Amino acid sequence: MSALNVPSVSVTYARNGSSTKANELGMRPMQERAFEKRGEQYLLIKSPPASGKSRALMFIALDKLANQGMKQAIIVVPEKSIGSSFADEPLSRYGFWSDWHVEPRWNLCNAPGSDNGGKIKSVAAFLESSDKVLVCTHATFRFAVDKFGVEAFDDRLIAVDEFHHVSANPDNKLGQHLGQFIARDRVHVVAMTGSYFRGDADAVLAPEDEAKFDTVTYTYYEQLNGYEHLKQLDIGYFFYAGAYSDDILKVLDPTEKTIVHIPNVNSRESTKDKIKEVEHIIEELGEWQGADPATGFQMVKSADDRILRIADLVDDDPAKRERVSAALKDPAQKNNRDHVDIIIALGMAKEGFDWIWCEHALTVGYRSSLTEIVQIIGRATRDAPGKNRARFSNLIAQPDATDEAVNEAVNDTLKAIAASLLMEQVLAPRFEFRPKNPGSGPTPGFDYGDEGYKPDQCNVGFNHDSGQFQIEIKGLAEPRSKEAARICQQDLNEVIAAFVQDRNTVGKGLFDDEMVPEELTQVRMGKIIKDRYPELDEGDQEVVRQHAVAALNLTQKAKEVAVESDNEPGPNTAFVQGVRRFAMDVRELDIDLIDRINPFGEARAILAKTMSEESLKQVQAVINAKKISLTPEEARELAKRAIKFKQERGRLPDITAADPWEKRMAEGVAFLARMKAEAARG
Repeated sequence: MSALNVPSVSVTYARNGSSTKANELGMRPMQERAFEKRGEQYLLIKSPPASGKSRALMFIALDKLANQGMKQAIIVVPEKSIGSSFADEPLSRYGFWSDWHVEPRWNLCNAPGSDNGGKIKSVAAFLESSDKVLVCTHATFRFAVDKFGVEAFDDRLIAVDEFHHVSANPDNKLGQHLGQFIARDRVHVVAMTGSYFRGDADAVLAPEDEAKFDTVTYTYYEQLNGYEHLKQLDIGYFFYAGAYSDDILKVLDPTEKTIVHIPNVNSRESTKDKIKEVEHIIEELGEWQGADPATGFQMVKSADDRILRIADLVDDDPAKRERVSAALKDPAQKNNRDHVDIIIALGMAKEGFDWIWCEHALTVGYRSSLTEIVQIIGRATRDAPGKNRARFSNLIAQPDATDEAVNEAVNDTLKAIAASLLMEQVLAPRFEFRPKNPGSGPTPGFDYGDEGYKPDQCNVGFNHDSGQFQIEIKGLAEPRSKEAARICQQDLNEVIAAFVQDRNTVGKGLFDDEMVPEELTQVRMGKIIKDRYPELDEGDQEVVRQHAVAALNLTQKAKEVAVESDNEPGPNTAFVQGVRRFAMDVRELDIDLIDRINPFGEARAILAKTMSEESLKQVQAVINAKKISLTPEEARELAKRAIKFKQERGRLPDITAADPWEKRMAEGVAFLARMKAEAARG
């Protein structure tokens, strides 16, 4: 009955305070970066939770209202609780030329009634008024656009918070409306999100609409590196057998400020009785002392005689839950570390929930949406005095041979490993890849190690201020179009997210002993990029593929090297040294070498360390049972690679070759020839 730790990701940051310092207008670095692009008609801000997106929007909206001819600003948020992020702010106190003010009657998140009732009339009244700012939910806005049409909103700013709720899927109403606004071209749009990848395969925007947006990207690395207090973020996966409530204290430390998200009642991890689950967690923590009449928090005496204050957001009694929720939002308690110790929630306390003291986000049950995982991790990554370490833990049911839902358990396990690979990518410094050629030289601001830049070798530079790597790779293709360059600079995480969410890819990478790495890095990654960016020509699709594979594989190799290192490097340096040492060990980094690394190799080692042999065999058996032979599409992709091989070598790949990748390409050619012959025979 043990809970086993998967130490998938642990990142240490320099903590140089830069991301919390304000300029003369009162803007932090991310806000300043966004404000520089305030003149754009369509602006997308991609920035982690807690980086200050709400205030960035206030600065931009005030400028659009005062200087860019916008009549009004409409702020659209996914749920009512997030409306408080856009409450009045005395921005002039910190140096800006105006304050942010929302008339109470126009913050519809605070208004009673349903989204499609009186609130729609309020939107109509606002559009007729001379007031400047309205705040409402996505639902209210959707109903209002349905009723009044997009033309009613001409010459206004539409700001969409938590933009990943939008989808290009025709069933997504908000996505449909956005497409109509862009087609009419009479509004300005500012979209904001903490993560731009969804949990499904749908794109957020149609490619032609996305191309109209200018993007501001602020990375997790920049944010955490620039904090004053928080220095280390750990992400761990724990597998348990039996009921999770029996094992939860192996992961939940009562001395840490924690948000526990219990599983959805429809999930496999749930006991189907959420109230009993909460009661059981409270019993495990200590002796119940009653509820605090003022806050509604449950008071529990722990084994070390401390009184724990536990906020229960799972209780179905609206009066009780509202009292607890109001106590958590009490502005007078915002800076009081001792106000609450543990919050237990089900669907609440994810997006936009602000509790700076949270040190541990503990989630029971795998979340299929990577966006949701990033949002939950964001609950623990606020900077606060005395908080130098934060962690996210995911407690997942271990596959059990007797369990009817073993396929689901295996799927969850694979996704958990995939999510950890992605999170490592998201938290690492940003990569910029450059082709190595005779004219290459050093870039000012980059540190190339003790020996400096070497013209005759592939170099690795690191900019300590921006947290950016510059890596030279032989044979690397360069983007030809502006869009391909943008994807390589800003969207590699989204490409990698799509790759690691593909269950067959993860299963093959982890458990197929005959798998040739190039089949993952070239064929499967190639297909994902073709599907995701059909508007790019073949050459640019290959450029994006090379950059994405290099980013994913270098993150994995750097971590491997850093873990093997005996010395105790200071903040930031373990990862930097890992990349540099890997590049030096192989002497000349080339794209062929990077394609030959299985990106799931490190994940396999983690799995082997953290699951019992029996459970591991169970996972392997399920994957092996689903092994699929070549599909016509995969064969065509292999045949294309074979043609490139012939152009480079002057011959086609040989099916008896010792090199497994050459053999696999030849198998693809043979498969297509067989299909053609069978079709000819009828």
